[in-house]
Order: sequence, then C-alpha cells, then structure tokens
Amino acid sequence: MDKKAIFLDRDGVINREKNYLHKISDFEFIEGVFEACKYLISLDYKIIVVTNQSGIARGYYRENDFKIITSWMLNKFNQNGVKILDVFHCPHLPESNCNCRKPKPGMIIEAKAKFKLNLNTSWMVGDSERDITSANLAGINNTVLVRTGHKNDESNSSAKFIINSIQEISTIIVR
Repeated sequence: MDKKAIFLDRDGVINREKNYLHKISDFEFIEGVFEACKYLISLDYKIIVVTNQSGIARGYYRENDFKIITSWMLNKFNQNGVKILDVFHCPHLPESNCNCRKPKPGMIIEAKAKFKLNLNTSWMVGDSERDITSANLAGINNTVLVRTGHKNDESNSSAKFIINSIQEISTIIVR
C-alpha cells in the first residue's frame, strides 16, 4: 500500500461549476488544472476523480451522457500529458441511502481497495465541505478546499488548507 493518490472533485475543481453539467459545449476547464495535475504526477501521485452526479437520478441527463463527457474530459487530460487513473461517480440523490454520495466516503474506499492506496499519504482537493468530510471519513487528513466552486463558510471548514484554485496546489503539496 505504497501508492498515494490525489482525489479531485470534478465540478468546481477541474471545471467551472455549472449546475448539472452534462454537455461538452458547457465544459470549461479551470485555468491551470493540467499544469497542476502534471506537477502532482511528478510527485508520484495517482490522480482519481470522485464526483457526485445526482443529475442522473433527477433525470436531467442519462448515465451515458456522463460517460460521454467523462471520456471527452479524460481525452483532454491525455492530450495535455495527464493520466487520470480513474473516475468514480455517485449517480444518486442526496436523500438516497447509498454509501457513495459525498459526504459519505464510499467512492474513496472503493478506490482504495481497487488500487491498494495508502490514504495516509493521499490528498483530497474539493470545492465543498462535503468533499472534505468524505475524505476525513475515509481516513484522509490531507485536505484542500478551493474557492473556484461552491461558496463555503471557510471559518467553519475542516479543510487543512484553503486556496483560490487548484492552480496554487504547488504551494501546499511540495517536493
């Protein structure tokens, strides 16, 4: 279990937050995300995306729409020299009783088992307190809240660090 990962929320961390984003034409990458991810990979981190996608359960888009936009996103990362190890998503409603929807830790626990990850040396980068709580419940204490997504009450955040965007990640996670 020597593999370490950076868990990234999608909306608000990788791309601009847009409610129920499911169309490629609406997808807008956060400035500097590719460079930040290349930097993290240079530190031997595996990058894994964990994202709530309740728009599927709400009927706003289908599972296949999510797969299409995810494939497109991964291709853009590949074109920019970034390998994303995997993408985990929760298609359920907030009131569902699933274990995968953040703030529950199910997606992170699943990734840990699938890739034999060491969560003590892993990080979560999210744009909401849900992301931070999910990481903490899974055993990740290294957490970063970015300001490029949801508005958060930073004074009550349990994030270890708060930065303006993933573009500043090299000021937190250093060689």
